Amino acid sequence: MIFLCYPKCTTCQKAKKWLDDHQIAYDLRDIKLDNPTAEELTAWHERSGLLYKSMALKDKLPGMSEEEMIQLLATDGMLVKRPLLVGEDFVLVGFKEKQWGERLERDHEKYILM
Repeated sequence: MIFLCYPKCTTCQKAKKWLDDHQIAYDLRDIKLDNPTAEELTAWHERSGLLYKSMALKDKLPGMSEEEMIQLLATDGMLVKRPLLVGEDFVLVGFKEKQWGERLERDHEKYILM
């Protein structure tokens, strides 16, 4: 599982602490230093539908296609709502403790540190 965050972001810090406190295994990725690629964003969007919707880019940039929006997001990780938690079959955008707990509880053994 990949945890994409901006280390200076307080919400990202809370999410990281929550993952650590719950002994959830993840690979940490600094979204500012290692931007999500257009291919990653496309794949994640297909799983979540939340990346650009959460930013309302579709409403803000009506002249852009979905592909153009994804290309824009891929230029700077700071444009992507964070943190992101990317699993095999899910993408969680933004830190909502209840949502994260419910989702990770489903496959607890898969994500718990051993």
